[in-house]
Amino acid sequence: MNNEAAARPRIGEADAAGEEDIGSKRFSMSDRDFGQIRAVIKDLTGINMSDSKRQLVYRRLSTRLKATGIDTFQGYLDFLKQGDPAELERFTNAVTTNLTSFFRENHHFEFLEKTVVPEAVTRAARGDRRLRIWSAGCSTGEEPYSIAITLRESLRNLEDWDARVLCTDLDSDVIDTCKAGMYSMQRVEKLSRERLRRWFKKSRGPGGEFVEVDDRLRELLTFKRLNLMHDWPMKGLFHLIFCRNVIIYFDKPTQRVLIDRYADILADGAYLILGHSESLFNVSDRFELIGNTIYRKTH
Repeated sequence: MNNEAAARPRIGEADAAGEEDIGSKRFSMSDRDFGQIRAVIKDLTGINMSDSKRQLVYRRLSTRLKATGIDTFQGYLDFLKQGDPAELERFTNAVTTNLTSFFRENHHFEFLEKTVVPEAVTRAARGDRRLRIWSAGCSTGEEPYSIAITLRESLRNLEDWDARVLCTDLDSDVIDTCKAGMYSMQRVEKLSRERLRRWFKKSRGPGGEFVEVDDRLRELLTFKRLNLMHDWPMKGLFHLIFCRNVIIYFDKPTQRVLIDRYADILADGAYLILGHSESLFNVSDRFELIGNTIYRKTH
């Protein structure tokens, strides 16, 4: 979830009655339907869908009705209750939003280069060459690959380190994109020519020209589908967590639980980075703000 929107099918505009053309189909979503759908989204993902998201939910789930051959939202909800894992995953993918770009909010990557890496070098002088970074809500991969580029450019002899970047997201489709590491030229147009030359390989396919990330970046990353509301399988502590534009979708009680879990899995004095519109004010007292949406764990 955090972090260019995943491509969605082009569909018609909703009318005043809450109906919309989806191909040759028309569907209607009642207040009761929307309320039940919101409850399912909250239960599965922890995301709090506001009333303003009704048309977004309508558009995205209408494609699932068409795909499953179900004529009503209530019928689709009944289908979801059967617990089919594949459809629950497709439902989750449909209702999550993924916005990202390479080196988005670049000051965060400068912090990684100028603060986190030098601290890792200091630990290495004491014999500790372990470095763990988590991109929680990695989306289509621009964020973790930006992390990998920063590490490759700022940390010498990286092959001698035990350095890994964990990439997780709730949406299995964007995890697949992240793993593939292939992007259109438009997605990398803001990168410098030097970075493009050094870290990407140009190619051409049926869809036109694209780039593929260098294997030196890919080998630093581990990819996992993960629901932040469920159990976490990771062992060991992290030195930095990117969780940008994720908690904004959660209510305060859910934020408090999640941030407390982040604190538990971060090393003493390690860092949590949030998105530009997010804050830990009235959420947690286990972090101190040290920069622009950059927090350090205090206890």
